[in-house]
Amino acid sequence: MRTIFWDYDASAIALIEQTLLPDEFKIIRCKTIEELADAIKRLAVRGAPALEAAGAYGIALAAHQDFKDVEKMKSYLKKASEFLASTRPTAVNLFYGIERVLNVALKGNTIEEIKKLALEEAEKIADEDVNRNKLMGSFGAKLLEDGDTILTYCNTGRLATVDWGTALGVIRSAIEEGKNIKVIACETRPLNQGSRLTVWELIQDKIDVTLITDSMAGIVMQRGMVDKVIVGADRIVRDAVFNKIGTYTIAILAKEHGIPFFVAAPKTTFDWGKDMGDVIIEERSRDELIWCNIKCKKTLIAPKDVKVYNPAFDATPLKYVTALVTDKGVIFPPYDENVPRTLKI
Repeated sequence: MRTIFWDYDASAIALIEQTLLPDEFKIIRCKTIEELADAIKRLAVRGAPALEAAGAYGIALAAHQDFKDVEKMKSYLKKASEFLASTRPTAVNLFYGIERVLNVALKGNTIEEIKKLALEEAEKIADEDVNRNKLMGSFGAKLLEDGDTILTYCNTGRLATVDWGTALGVIRSAIEEGKNIKVIACETRPLNQGSRLTVWELIQDKIDVTLITDSMAGIVMQRGMVDKVIVGADRIVRDAVFNKIGTYTIAILAKEHGIPFFVAAPKTTFDWGKDMGDVIIEERSRDELIWCNIKCKKTLIAPKDVKVYNPAFDATPLKYVTALVTDKGVIFPPYDENVPRTLKI
């Protein structure tokens, strides 16, 4: 099933509540943009492509509120777009989904037409995500050889997209082609998207996966246990890939050990007009570092009054990236020439 979709009976956004996994599988429904914003902020829905769909459906959701006047409706949609865009400042896909549906919706002349246009465009974006993930998978699968063990980081599968996945989508596609692929998954502190989500997904698909702590990445590379590394991205600019905090460390380790380091991301993740210094890196709550489970806050794993620095992402310079796997093909260096040529940006 899809990670996020429109519930036509409830006129609401339905999504997998990812903060409960792997303990509990639950579908929640957001009936207001405030509920959706909360779901985005607390990572009930996460991953750049999934956030693109969330932003798109968010504008459709805003259009399905009760309106009597077209101009007031359009004004509300603009405010809703700004509100939703403020929830996660680093993932550029979110902004793309919001802006694309907003621009289409504003062309409507009646309340019903605006509702229809917004929802149709949001559904298009969701369908496109699935299709481009499959394309990425087919392109990226050519980089993986039968018998490879792939180290991956964070969660880049179905749960990070509408379906199939980016980096995990490449692995899924390679296995679908008949290749024997094993996975080493880093836990991905502090919220453990690797151990909670990636491992859960791969076990569901009966894909051979071994879980390690983030600090074990170096030793498994040193011991020859890793053939390739593949990760996703939340934003790619002219000189760097922004991804889950810790990706930069993995990239340096891969470079030191001569292991190819691939990044899988769709065209909508590229923000090629910007450089590393232009991107705001989201800083998250100190609770994520000091509590064993921030939902119940029962067990401290650090003193309550400790100072905390908790950036959600880091920037990996493109010099560490062996190739970029996109829905338009695999892109190799020099990126300053080949990215604009391949993606036509």
